[in-house]
Order: sequence, then structure tokens, then C-alpha cells
Amino acid sequence: MDKILIVSHCILNTSSKVVSYNQEEIKQENANREKLIKYVLKNNIQLLQLPCPEFLLYGAKRWGHVKEQFNHPYFRKQCREMLEPIIMQLKEYASYPERFQLLGIIAIDGSPSCGYHMTCKGDWGGEFTGCPDLHKKFYNLYMAKEPGIFMEEMISFLKKENVDIPIMDLSTFTTHIN
Repeated sequence: MDKILIVSHCILNTSSKVVSYNQEEIKQENANREKLIKYVLKNNIQLLQLPCPEFLLYGAKRWGHVKEQFNHPYFRKQCREMLEPIIMQLKEYASYPERFQLLGIIAIDGSPSCGYHMTCKGDWGGEFTGCPDLHKKFYNLYMAKEPGIFMEEMISFLKKENVDIPIMDLSTFTTHIN
């Protein structure tokens, strides 16, 4: 039986991520990524890479965003359009349970798009120049225990299409594998 794991884009392609300066966070995510890849290879698991809506819509030179900036009709529509061929693939795999096992979807917590248990939120936006309280905007950012926009659309699409597949974040997944 073929085992299939669906992964957020940046798990396999870190070049798509927004530039990060938190070296400890980068080190931990790289360790989790290495553990996942070793597990996948050892267990002959196939990978299906999700698209990165942030990279596709905003490019490589984007600033970090918060969930509120993506919570609008156009971004959600674009997410659904990106997800449609993925969901069709998952439906096809799920229709042959004797041949394929969908292990789950691995998300990236903290992402305003691909977070699952946690996403970045805050009153973030506007012009930087001339903003008298710019420093306060940085202190207004926080992690909320909820999915990002892309994962919300994924969850909704999966329910609508009756595809039952677990979703977890990379850190949680790697703590449960050998």
C-alpha cells in the first residue's frame, strides 16, 4: 500500500518562506524538517507538496504578514483555486483505500496561511513612514490558537468534499515519529 503525506510547501522548499532572523526558530524547524525527511525516506512515504499562497501572491520580497491581512475574499478565493487540484488528487487517492493511505497533512504553525494550531495575528498594516506609534504595532503581534487562512480553506474544502484526513503541524508530527 502506498502511504502519502501532504506537506506545506516550505517544508520541502524553505526558499519560499518570508526571511526570518530568529536563528533559534530556524534551527528547530530545520531539525524537525530533517527528522521528517529521514522518516519519510525510511518508511517509503510519498510526498504531495501544497502550493505556497504567500509566495505565489506576494513573491520572495514580502514582509511578514498576519492572518487579518489575508482574511479577505480575494486571498481566500485564490487559496481555494490553488487547493482545487490538490483536493481532486486527495479524493482520487481516498477512493482506493486498498491501494493508498493518506497519512495526513503537515502544516507550519505560526504561518498566517499554513498554520494549523497557531497563526500570527495582530493590528498590522498601513504605511511605515510617518507612523508615530510604529513600535506599538510590533508589540501588538501575537500567536493565536487557530488555523491560518490557507488551512481554513483546506479544512472547509475537505469537509465539503467528504475527504477525511488528519492535519497536524510539523513540530507535533515529528515528536510522534521515531
